[in-house]
Amino acid sequence: MASAPDFLGLLGDEERRDLEAIGTSRRAPRGQAILAEGQVADRVIVLRAGHVKVVASGPEGHEVVLTFRGPGALLGEQAVVDGAPRAAGAVAVEPLDMLVVPASAFRRYLDERPAICMALVSLLSRRLRDSDRRLVQFATADTMGRVAARLVELCDEHGEPGPDGGVRITLPLTQEDLAGWTGSSLEATGKALRQMRRLGWIATARRSITVHDVAAVRARAG
Repeated sequence: MASAPDFLGLLGDEERRDLEAIGTSRRAPRGQAILAEGQVADRVIVLRAGHVKVVASGPEGHEVVLTFRGPGALLGEQAVVDGAPRAAGAVAVEPLDMLVVPASAFRRYLDERPAICMALVSLLSRRLRDSDRRLVQFATADTMGRVAARLVELCDEHGEPGPDGGVRITLPLTQEDLAGWTGSSLEATGKALRQMRRLGWIATARRSITVHDVAAVRARAG
């Protein structure tokens, strides 16, 4: 299933060139935090290559994974728009190529391009709907159902044809990432994955998951 275009996909060639003119190219290795929770909103980041996990601190300081973002994504825009400290951070899950734009320059960029500003509002609205959908899933599903739902999302957005007609998830996430994303303990997440392996639905390796029976996982996700 094709996902809706992210920020870069909303821009024309001239708009991209104008954005690149006010930004600075940067790279980051896997594991580096490129935005920090509570940080002053002094910049936005546009991902050109690579993926990040968007994270926040849970009640006891545990890392909660809110979502993943990939090429074309805009990061840090909410704090720039409302002026509040960042509600979440972003950590590279693989090497990144990115464009860093100062907050003041990005605000001017939007002021001069009302159509892009409205497209950004639409993008934020879509993200809010996705967040609401996930809240409903969290409230109504057990751990295995939540893990299945995240695997379906990964297949749809980060999947490529795998062996035996399955789907290989290309996003290199850890079991800890998956646990944080589903709001489950590491033990419960591992139990759900083991059950899916026994059923023949998935195969796992280090930072790798292949879904052999997407229909079964989708049905378990509800």
